[in-house]
Amino acid sequence: MSEVLRDIIKRNRAGHAVAIPSVCSSQADVILASLLRAQTLDRAVVVEATSNQVNQDGGYTGMRPSDFMAFVHGIAKDAGVDRERIQFGGDHLGPQAWRSESPDSAMAKAHELVAGYVQAGFTKIHLDCSEGCADEPAQLDDEITSRRSADLARTCANMADDLMFVVGTEVPPPGGARTDESGDIAPTSPDAAKATLAIHMDKFGDIAPQIGGLVVQPGVEFSPMQIHHLPITKDPKLIQAIADWPSVCLEAHSTDYQHPQVFPRLAELGFAFQKVGPALTLAYRQALYSLDIVRNFSSEGAGDLPHVLEAAMLDDPRYWQGHYQGDADQLKLQRHFGLADRIRYYWPVGAVKFAVQQLFDDLPSQIPVPILWQVFSQPVLERAEELTGTQAQRLVRAQIQLALDPYFFDPETEGT
Repeated sequence: MSEVLRDIIKRNRAGHAVAIPSVCSSQADVILASLLRAQTLDRAVVVEATSNQVNQDGGYTGMRPSDFMAFVHGIAKDAGVDRERIQFGGDHLGPQAWRSESPDSAMAKAHELVAGYVQAGFTKIHLDCSEGCADEPAQLDDEITSRRSADLARTCANMADDLMFVVGTEVPPPGGARTDESGDIAPTSPDAAKATLAIHMDKFGDIAPQIGGLVVQPGVEFSPMQIHHLPITKDPKLIQAIADWPSVCLEAHSTDYQHPQVFPRLAELGFAFQKVGPALTLAYRQALYSLDIVRNFSSEGAGDLPHVLEAAMLDDPRYWQGHYQGDADQLKLQRHFGLADRIRYYWPVGAVKFAVQQLFDDLPSQIPVPILWQVFSQPVLERAEELTGTQAQRLVRAQIQLALDPYFFDPETEGT
């Protein structure tokens, strides 16, 4: 299955502005909408799980890697989506989930983690050992990071041949992402990126040819209430970092909320792998909140979904505390509308799941169009008409797909 990804890399490195979107989400509606769009466009798509979402302990989703694989395949089967177009990736696989423990303990669990992903059938494996464990610096140097990543890679390679490793990390330095004098996010320097890749190649040894991607910062980022857009006319020249390795591409994280023209531009700059996650779950939240408003006008139900989510977030604040700052009003605003979309952690909560189902049960089978005009854009309404399912389901999926569409930019716009 990694041959699909290697073909994308080959074409990109040949000078064509091609890339594949990596949907990093465990939310069922996001996955469904993404797979349906890939099927309609006859394109491949990567579906990724992160180490805190899905691990041997269940993660915050309650799923192990094999559970996640079955979950996505089940969605695809029910929707009539070809299984072959789905590539599975593991994101930030390493000791992060256990970094409060000693390095030996955390790395032992990381080996169990990657073994579970490979055994389940994941083939795109992003190894990230950049964060320190107990009594270590918050960010580790390339020497330690590459050595630990190589150890994990060998565990993976001993279990399967058809693997592609992605190395490096875009995790900002302690204190958060830094802006330059123009207010832009500073991209990784080509020399630093080249050094990171070189040391990983050295540590990986005989399995170095299986490295297919390098994560670097091209100059895109978002904070809870602000988007840092790619300076589209600038070239950070990061393609120089992979010049000596023609089978390697660049991978961009935190590309959510960028202008549509950014994605083909990133492909021109060598970023054949483009990650998206919070922008899609935010679109899901946006659609549900819009339907909650509609409920007040078109049925006898009383809209209370935001109140249920607020109670869930206050009852268990661990997923948003430390990510948002400000007074009580500012925190509430960020909890519900922040671009980091930490609210995505609360959709699996029992009371929230019940409230979402109640919302769909309360809505009429056909909502009058003048009411929909108040809360949904015309492109969303038009896309919903192309989809199947109930009217409410179609609106949710359309909202998500419109957020994903820029990643499926027209391959006819490839470079020379």
